[in-house]
Amino acid sequence: MKDRLPLKLNPDQPLVMGILNVTPDSFSDGGQFNAAKAAIIHADLMIKNGAKLIDVGGESTRPGAVEVDAEEELKRVIPVLEQLRELPVVLSIDSYKARVAKQACELGVQVVNDVWGLQRDAAMADVVADAEAHVVMMHNRLEVDPDIDIVSDVKRGFEASIAKADRAGIPKEKQILDPGFGFGKTLEQNYRVLACFEEFQSFERPLLVGASRKSMIGRVLNNEPEERLAGSLAVHSLALQKGADIVRAHDVKEHVEICEIIAAYRKWGQSN
Repeated sequence: MKDRLPLKLNPDQPLVMGILNVTPDSFSDGGQFNAAKAAIIHADLMIKNGAKLIDVGGESTRPGAVEVDAEEELKRVIPVLEQLRELPVVLSIDSYKARVAKQACELGVQVVNDVWGLQRDAAMADVVADAEAHVVMMHNRLEVDPDIDIVSDVKRGFEASIAKADRAGIPKEKQILDPGFGFGKTLEQNYRVLACFEEFQSFERPLLVGASRKSMIGRVLNNEPEERLAGSLAVHSLALQKGADIVRAHDVKEHVEICEIIAAYRKWGQSN
């Protein structure tokens, strides 16, 4: 296997992570790319449109989705990863299962995107550390609670995830935090997290934002997932202005363009 491109994070230049769901039931694009050939074609298009990372997922994590076991998840993602590793892009595996992450990293995946922030599978932190991979540690909740202080809850979740990553020996610079829009949060709580996004910079880790086509947009605009590009750009632009380093998105070209505008703003728009 040839050497993979390194993941280079630059606070002055946000990156776009393209979403590649090889699932039959994801909320936005389920069934579109679950054949390996279609997935590779779509990944190639995202790369041409400027994606620096491709996040491959073999299990839908939308509310109400049916869980799949590691064996089924591997059947979905391994054929795609085996071909994607030849493309000029950083690869990410969207999984909370250590077994899936381990086999993906053995194929050259450099980022493990864990929607449970290393807190679901006890072996995950060690798998990431052994692979010398980056990890996206997302905040999540088993149940929605409209009465809690959601920003404080996100911070506590980050603290717990960081503690696990530190104990396993994952370097600080390879720990990426994601506040988890749409996961275990009410509509109002999602926007509260967005409003306070800059507070997460205190953890001194790269920040990822991923609200692409989610219901926090659809419920405000009363539209379907495929109609949520403008809303996705709006939410992500706000998060970028508040310090996001990576944007996880379905619509890569448009998000690359807003990242370029944000980069120009960070370079020239700040007062001296």
